[in-house]
Amino acid sequence: MTPPHSPAWQRALFEAPLLDVHEHHIPSVFLSDQVNLLTLFQQSYAGWTVERPYPLPSENREEPPMESALTPVDWSALTPYLEERRSNHFVRNLVSGILHVHGDPDWTDIDRDNWEALNDRILQSRKQPGFQTNTLKQAGVERVITDDYTNPLLVAKDALGESYQSVMRINAFACGWHPEARDHNGNSAAKLLKQAGMEPDTFEEYIEALTVLARQMESRGQVAFKNALAYDRTIAFEAPDAQLAKQAWGKTNPKEAERLAFGDYIVDHICKLAAEMNIPVQTHLGTGIIRDSHPMNIAGLIERHPRTRFLLMHLAYPWSRDLLGLAFVYRNIWIDLTWSWLLSPTHFKSAFHEAIEILSDEGRMMLGGDNWHVEETCGTLRTFRRLMIETFEEKISSGYFTEKEALRLGNRILHSNARQFFKLK
Repeated sequence: MTPPHSPAWQRALFEAPLLDVHEHHIPSVFLSDQVNLLTLFQQSYAGWTVERPYPLPSENREEPPMESALTPVDWSALTPYLEERRSNHFVRNLVSGILHVHGDPDWTDIDRDNWEALNDRILQSRKQPGFQTNTLKQAGVERVITDDYTNPLLVAKDALGESYQSVMRINAFACGWHPEARDHNGNSAAKLLKQAGMEPDTFEEYIEALTVLARQMESRGQVAFKNALAYDRTIAFEAPDAQLAKQAWGKTNPKEAERLAFGDYIVDHICKLAAEMNIPVQTHLGTGIIRDSHPMNIAGLIERHPRTRFLLMHLAYPWSRDLLGLAFVYRNIWIDLTWSWLLSPTHFKSAFHEAIEILSDEGRMMLGGDNWHVEETCGTLRTFRRLMIETFEEKISSGYFTEKEALRLGNRILHSNARQFFKLK
């Protein structure tokens, strides 16, 4: 909570409802009862400080990226996070979230004196029906859009509750040239299509099956496509070449040019469908396979599809200024601020200042938590509210904003922009 003596506009923004446009609330992980204090560090961005969970092209990993087995916890297992990596903001944000949800008011850190009590409270919380949902409500979260990368066809309302909707992650389909082909999360396009009752035999049948699957999104409560191909390949999606793309079909190991052309064709087709269906395409930018994920790489795709609404994510860290340049030129771009402040609050505030100044209208920004567990989501969203208010304070102090203008923009970023963008009832 903001201090009671804070200006009314600050209190209003800290308590305003929040529409969370991006989480990885995966039912088997988010609702698991096999969660303790160590699990929260392992299955969070704090865990990325120990080992990056996604492979680079030069790496080959067999284990799943988010291990769900419950591991016994002792202080020595926590020290890699709480002592060796304590200055990292992923760690600091998670600590804040855990203490907010499970801590005593006078606890300012996780230490040798309180870690066992916290561990017991976390274990007990997973035995409470509705713990996750109730905790999100207490944090002011009124609706969540989740990306279950283990199940791109998730019906989130059935699995997670009425306040949830999902996106259809397209990575497997852009890598679907053979039944054995998998995206970086291990998803098979052939399996997903079979799950939906379709088994295409030809490239043309495959394209038609994807069209049918997309037309079914509303029935699954899915409100957007999600392009996270920055973890699988370059995001320089070239103009579609049907003949070269078809050469990949049915091959266990197509040539690189054929694989890229296949993905280019599928992404282009999905962008056309998105325009026809008037639903957006969430697109991961920055990090990933970092040498290929610069936001300028995607400019050609955006320019070829002026009627498609692109929600470009993460402020494209570390290339935020380049992303804002794209959004200045192409007016079919919206900005998802998610994750950028988790990486670096300092970088985020600087880029946020510029985004306020350069974006064409106040309807262009929204946010999410991008987390696996409710404690990290709560910490992440509280951190955002604090940093947004700090940025607005600086804008007001400099004379750029009035308090009324700050309150209006803050409410748009927290909920009304996303409600309009995703056409949520």
